[in-house]
Parts: sequence; structure tokens; C-alpha cells
Amino acid sequence: MKIKHDLLQACFDYANKRIANYKNELETIKESIESNDKGGDEDDDSGNGKLFNDLEKNSQHLSEANKMLDGLKNISPNSVSDKVIVGSVVKTTNNNFFISISAGKIDLADCSYFAISHLSPIGMLLIGKSKGDTIEFNGNTFTITEVI
Repeated sequence: MKIKHDLLQACFDYANKRIANYKNELETIKESIESNDKGGDEDDDSGNGKLFNDLEKNSQHLSEANKMLDGLKNISPNSVSDKVIVGSVVKTTNNNFFISISAGKIDLADCSYFAISHLSPIGMLLIGKSKGDTIEFNGNTFTITEVI
């Protein structure tokens, strides 16, 4: 089960880093807006318009990253299931997956895993499957060799 703990920790690190980056970006944008407001020229609002747009986008990204973190908190690294569920480590003939969040490739113990959401196209194909089941994705056939 150590692999699940390590993968989950890598996903927490990924989500927390994203949250920190968005918070820093929001602070920078807010400071820029305040600087522009103190600048004086009331006829030049074009800069603030873009900044407010960036503020909104980054606020939305921060909200999504917080939801990602909340989803990770619901994963128990000690849970065991014969079928693929959220939190499963799935080894296949082609790739290895950690059903959690979309965090990309994670290299651990001389092995690579792809952290994917259960709502991703391949995640939806894997959910509910068991060892020995096969799925087809992008023209490739995967056979599940292990569900942890």
C-alpha cells in the first residue's frame, strides 16, 4: 500500500502547488490593480479591464484547484477493492494509472504512473473494471493486470 500513499502524497503536492501559485498570482494582480487606481489617469482603464479579467480567471482556477484538493481528501490510501474505484492504482499491459486527479505523470520506484481523474475518458473506461478486463482507448487495447 506504500505506493498508494506515495502517489496520493504526490497528488497532494501537485494540488497544493497549484493553489499556492494561483494565490500568488491573485495577489500580484490585486497589487497591480491598486497601483493602476493610484496612478491617476482616469481615462486609461484598458489596463484594469485586462487585470480584472485575469483576476476572474485566476479566481476560477483557484476554486478548481481547491475542489481538486477536496477530492483528494476523500481518497483513503488504505482502501482495497477488486474493482477500479477512485483511489485505485491500476496496472495494465500498457500503462499504470492512479485514479485520483488529473496530475499527469508521476515517477515512483522505477515505475511511472499517470494520475488521472475518474471523469477523464480513460478514467471512465477503467472505473468498475477488474483484473483481467480489457479496455480500448485511442486504438490501443489495455489489459488490467492488477488493481491495488
